[in-house]
Amino acid sequence: MIETKKENIISDKPSRKKPIFPVNHSLRNYLKQYGREVNLHASYEDLRRFTYTVPLKGKDGKDSSWERASYDKREWDFLRENLVKNYAILKTKGDMEYVTHLDVAAIDFCFFGNSQPFRIRIINKYNANYDHYYIKQADASRVYGLELEHLLSPNRITYFTNNNTLVEEHIPGIPGDVFISDHLNSPSTNQIRLAKEFVKFNERCFTHLLGDMRSYNFVIGITPDVLNYQYRFRAIDFDQQSYEGRKNLYLPQFFKENKPFVDIVTNHLNKESIAQYQAEEKTSMAFRLASSKYRVKQLLDIMSEDDISKAEKIKQLREELSQHFNQPSFLKATTMGQIVKMQLKQELKKSLALIPKTNSRVAD
Repeated sequence: MIETKKENIISDKPSRKKPIFPVNHSLRNYLKQYGREVNLHASYEDLRRFTYTVPLKGKDGKDSSWERASYDKREWDFLRENLVKNYAILKTKGDMEYVTHLDVAAIDFCFFGNSQPFRIRIINKYNANYDHYYIKQADASRVYGLELEHLLSPNRITYFTNNNTLVEEHIPGIPGDVFISDHLNSPSTNQIRLAKEFVKFNERCFTHLLGDMRSYNFVIGITPDVLNYQYRFRAIDFDQQSYEGRKNLYLPQFFKENKPFVDIVTNHLNKESIAQYQAEEKTSMAFRLASSKYRVKQLLDIMSEDDISKAEKIKQLREELSQHFNQPSFLKATTMGQIVKMQLKQELKKSLALIPKTNSRVAD
């Protein structure tokens, strides 16, 4: 799917403000069935009761999108106790035996983006080690994106919901824009392996229609290997799961912020290699789909009945995908969930056909 011509890089951006779509009754029951809906001790609305915020600066000295939140003493005491309990639910399934040495070091608020998250810093009082997690508004788009990523990508994600609150673990890695500026041209960076992983990431996003993967919406993990390093691109922002109407917004290759990654693909990979890596990723996704077929089907059935986009965007996307694949069946879709279901079948049908039928059958 990677296009290597420089003129194909576009500057189109997703919608500035995507509405928050509520978690409906069917999706809520799905979350309960698979242990995602739990009783939390502190909610998103609890965190909204700050008295003021102070802008935080990045390592470059410039203002970031984050602000440090301050609370009055009563609110702070409540949050310190209950945010640690939330962390225990996220990490130890609510076992409070291990939380006595933990405390809340900071609460940061991000005014940028759709979910306007809070970032919670948990610190170990014994050794000063720290960890982060996030509390956000429960947006159905994001929940669908998290579930599809969990089921179809090589990554597993821990998150929970409680009414209108969404709690997510921190996904470690180097932000894509930071990697470009600080690591991409380092002598220790294996650009060939990095290019391969960008091709695979591009393929995953397009296959389950995860949009807005600009460089600051994904991270890159680095793992030492026998002779060099392995890399993995991981999405960290799922707000734009199958919302936009423009097909190219689901392909990371087309964002100008990602042009340096596209350039290394152009410089280091030929068409045959790109096709190989695309086939590898589709095969991996097909095996994951086959092993979780009933859960994926259940999720997509709920998604197919849900209202998570606008009519004009649904119309545009089904027409663009129909033209792209020369497949008129896309034109029958009336919801984004139906389009995602068709997209998965279209992208993975060849790979699914190679898996024994007892494992690969995916119900309509």
